[in-house]
Amino acid sequence: MAMISLLEITVSFLCFSFFFGCFFIMKKPHRSFPTNWPFLGMLPGLLVEIPRVYDYITEFLEASNLTFLFKGPCFVGVNMLFTVDPANIHHIMSSNFTNYPKGSEFKKIFDVLGDGIFNADFDLWMDLRKSAQSMMSRPEFQRFTLRTNMRKLEKGLVPILDHFAEKKLVLDLQDVFQRFTFDTTFVLATGIDPGCLSIEMPEIEFARALDEAMEVIFFRHIKPEIVCKIQRLLGFGDELKMKIAHSTLDRVCSKCIASKRDEITRGVTSIDSSSKDLLTSYMDVDTTKYKSLNPGDDKFLRDMILSFMIAGRDTTGSALTWFFWLLTKNPEVTTKIRQEINTKISPRTNNDSDHFSSQELNKLFLSFNAGPRTCLGKEVAMTQMKTVAVKIIQNYEIKIVEGHTIDPVPSVILRMKQGLKVMVTKRSNLV
Repeated sequence: MAMISLLEITVSFLCFSFFFGCFFIMKKPHRSFPTNWPFLGMLPGLLVEIPRVYDYITEFLEASNLTFLFKGPCFVGVNMLFTVDPANIHHIMSSNFTNYPKGSEFKKIFDVLGDGIFNADFDLWMDLRKSAQSMMSRPEFQRFTLRTNMRKLEKGLVPILDHFAEKKLVLDLQDVFQRFTFDTTFVLATGIDPGCLSIEMPEIEFARALDEAMEVIFFRHIKPEIVCKIQRLLGFGDELKMKIAHSTLDRVCSKCIASKRDEITRGVTSIDSSSKDLLTSYMDVDTTKYKSLNPGDDKFLRDMILSFMIAGRDTTGSALTWFFWLLTKNPEVTTKIRQEINTKISPRTNNDSDHFSSQELNKLFLSFNAGPRTCLGKEVAMTQMKTVAVKIIQNYEIKIVEGHTIDPVPSVILRMKQGLKVMVTKRSNLV
């Protein structure tokens, strides 16, 4: 009896896969849908489109009535349900939130965030949410937020914009916004100003570690878990990058926590109630009211710092970047915003330019589609974005460098791959 060679088996399998795949291509209900290949599922089509993954996902969601079931390779557990349907999102995130816990698989992908609010479920999530709302809703914390933003604006952002305008140098506005939100969020979270936003543009290892961790998390969504396990075991690829980033984030957070505990122990802190950062507040949190929280555990405090940094730094910096890119494409909107600013914000001189009131900022719509004011984290973000937007739109003209291309980075956070390269000029007529 003739032996069937390995080559014959391989050729037969490839032929079967080819003809079976052709059948599935012809059977696709819409050309935008990824092909569901035998054994491999839809993963090959997604991997090919990684450079334009956001556009690709948008295309098949539009063609599928806003909800699409992505089928991964057999037996590797990467099936995913994509939805941008507002009704579905409201059902999952609001009206029936308790029925959709994140679970262990989600936590495994986002392991760098520990037990912070992004990974937490049930009682822990509820206590983290309520405690954060309580702390950030205090009028003194909101004044602290505004003061922090205005101080960083006047002493950090404005000198950089003036310098690049005077020297006629190309400025990466995305980098500047990320530095601004990194510094302000770090101050609000820990009371420490890392000094990331300066003309020297120093590299901050914590910020770089955050960026790398977010990129690895994105690829974990589409890679079979076995690949991640092999990379972790052998120490290479994305998982090695995550290990290094994880270590950096742990070390910096531990240093901040130890420093804060030392200050409190020695009684040298002069922080009054009007400038109490979140780390100090969580160290003194009422555990009889929030029973799931453990302020004596450094890991709990580390996870809180990291969650707040991601929520405040990455999303706000990204939103500002895309907002100003849209303004450069729609100059008529810039004109309307300037009119709104002139109408709703009192005239001020350079000497009192750092005294925007929260009431004035709340009057501004500024094309952010702010929506109902029910999320305190959003309040902090809106304050950051509005202070920056008002200052830049009032005092500067922004123009994208000719030939500069805009491509998003495949990451959990929507960033621009080449940054936002612009030329800045000071406005001569501020009317």
